[in-house]
Amino acid sequence: MKKVEKIAGQALRFRRFARKNFAVFCSLHKVVNIGVITASTLLFALPDTAQAQEVIKHAASEEETSVSLDEVEVTASRAPMALNQAARIVTVISAREIAAAPVTSIQDLLEYAAGVDVRQRGEGGTQADISIRGGTFDQIAVLLNGVNLSNPQTGHYSFDIPVNLSDIERIEIISGPASRIFGASAFAGAINIITKAKAEKVITTDVSAGMHEWWKLEAGINHQSGNFSQRLSAGYNSSGGYTDNTDFKILNLFWQGVARTDEADLSFQAGINDKGYGANSFYSAAYPNQYDKTRRYFLSAGAETKGRIRFTPKLYWTRHTDRFELFRDNPASWYTWHNYHESQVFGSSLNASTSWALGQTTAGTEFRNEGIRSNVLGTDLKQPQEVPSSDGIFFTKGANRSNLSFFLEHNILLKRFTLSAGLLANYHTDLDNKIRLYPGIDASYRIGTNTKVYGSWNKSLRMPTFTDLYYKSKTNIGNPNLLPEESEAFELGIKYGTHFLNGHIAGFYRKGSNMIDWVKQNPDDLWESKNLTEVNNLGIETNITFLPEEVFGESFFIKKVSLGYSYIDQDKSSEGYISNYALDYLKHKFSAQVSHKLSKNISATWYVRWQDRAGSFTRYEALKPAREEAYAPYCVADLNISYSLKKATFYAEVNNLFDAVYYDLGNIPQPGIWFKAGFNYTFSY
Repeated sequence: MKKVEKIAGQALRFRRFARKNFAVFCSLHKVVNIGVITASTLLFALPDTAQAQEVIKHAASEEETSVSLDEVEVTASRAPMALNQAARIVTVISAREIAAAPVTSIQDLLEYAAGVDVRQRGEGGTQADISIRGGTFDQIAVLLNGVNLSNPQTGHYSFDIPVNLSDIERIEIISGPASRIFGASAFAGAINIITKAKAEKVITTDVSAGMHEWWKLEAGINHQSGNFSQRLSAGYNSSGGYTDNTDFKILNLFWQGVARTDEADLSFQAGINDKGYGANSFYSAAYPNQYDKTRRYFLSAGAETKGRIRFTPKLYWTRHTDRFELFRDNPASWYTWHNYHESQVFGSSLNASTSWALGQTTAGTEFRNEGIRSNVLGTDLKQPQEVPSSDGIFFTKGANRSNLSFFLEHNILLKRFTLSAGLLANYHTDLDNKIRLYPGIDASYRIGTNTKVYGSWNKSLRMPTFTDLYYKSKTNIGNPNLLPEESEAFELGIKYGTHFLNGHIAGFYRKGSNMIDWVKQNPDDLWESKNLTEVNNLGIETNITFLPEEVFGESFFIKKVSLGYSYIDQDKSSEGYISNYALDYLKHKFSAQVSHKLSKNISATWYVRWQDRAGSFTRYEALKPAREEAYAPYCVADLNISYSLKKATFYAEVNNLFDAVYYDLGNIPQPGIWFKAGFNYTFSY
């Protein structure tokens, strides 16, 4: 790999990968200082590119120097590999793309990614169900800097993450089963959020206000002292709500530290996410005045040694509390108490990786313990335990389970050929005393300079959540006898990439057995969690990204055009059921982005998405189920306009520009037109 030197006062323009067959192995985990990497895939699911682009303008002369860029590491395997070598779909959303998007949360941002289905319940990051390629919200692993934060109580809370958008360096989306990489929870894919821990001294602020009593305040500080760098941030946003009982207040506190020594790099994280929000019709339109109060505490520590064999130990702990109120006020006479839940997860892992003549081999183990205390979920406790900060409410139920995994993976990265093969051996205390094996293989071959064909085969497992197993209410009843979900997935595709034009088309098939869903046969019935005999997804996904300024020069007013489309057809042995989640998959999704200049310092970014969902929902009238109604297709357009100065950016954004009426989930109406404006400021100290 060519050495990249820091040249004071001069900016660098990264144009291409060297594609030397030894580059990745020789440079793996060496220090390479890169500003912000925007690999033409960013935002619209371009899975792989041979070109990475980013312009860092010189403060005075705006001169640029071209250098080779051999690697952009992503977590597409147990050992990080270069993005251009990954033999599967990996979407990377950069900080630059996030700043230009008219979004207020991670959930909003993922709306634009091809192959990702976001079913919003509330605005501002309150709650959304996110799935990949026809899966459910419980079937993806959600990670923060590689630490699995998936919630064992329910996937509804997996995105209760203590970071602000301004904290994020990039988001990696791995499409398709990834159990052998991230563990059993990555049944249909994984989303890894990488935060900023740069070795610098800067302070950032972001303030905005808008319709529906919206306002946001974020502040963060990066500090560097010797070999130790850290970031501390806080964020608060709130709204009075766009309709009855949709108000919310959200607080995030986050700290991250990185210590670099000659022997190892040490990393630490801590955070708190605190939410309170009106949950209008979240779980049943018969009770529109619901309310939810959640809080998540999070700690982790990890290390990565240096040398021929690299060890990466990791420890993490997270606690999530939830108070769900079926009646926010004026409860019915039969209603005696709210639902209280407290889940705790403790995990540890140890990886060992080494490069040798035949490639790179990684082996390791991971342990994860999940527990819950509740007055609703679990089996009866021997001794009731009082709920902290409550008024005489006791935890009367609980459950605990552990998961132990062993894995082995080998990667071969050559000039034209990439192979990643691995095996996950999994033992779970809630299953029989057997070790289950889940193998997988990803391979790609480069044809010529710019074209690559690839294929993959992977098997996966997912355990039911505590909600699937135990939840009982006026509208729902769980099933403690649920079996784990299992799947086998195949994928074939072709990718094309130059410095100005990138695209891919992929076909995938996932055969699922014992799939878990909440279903009923008649509108008046209770929702019940059941194992569906078989649910198979067959689909295609395609994307093309064009960068006109790379052809016509930076003076050209259009900077980027991206188009994406995904299609899924589902074959299921579950006819006759009304589905709440698994069978209401996103059949068609079309996404488009256009970024252009309005003047030297003013730019605009347009986003349009059209989607058509299969399935139906029970339409309620006067708080009573009236009829079963199919989901209607809809189109939503969003706009961001920004004015950039040296250290400050002023922006205005409009969501749902044409005031479309649409539903993502059940009877929950989504917001109409919503205008916000604000500014962010960054300064060094």
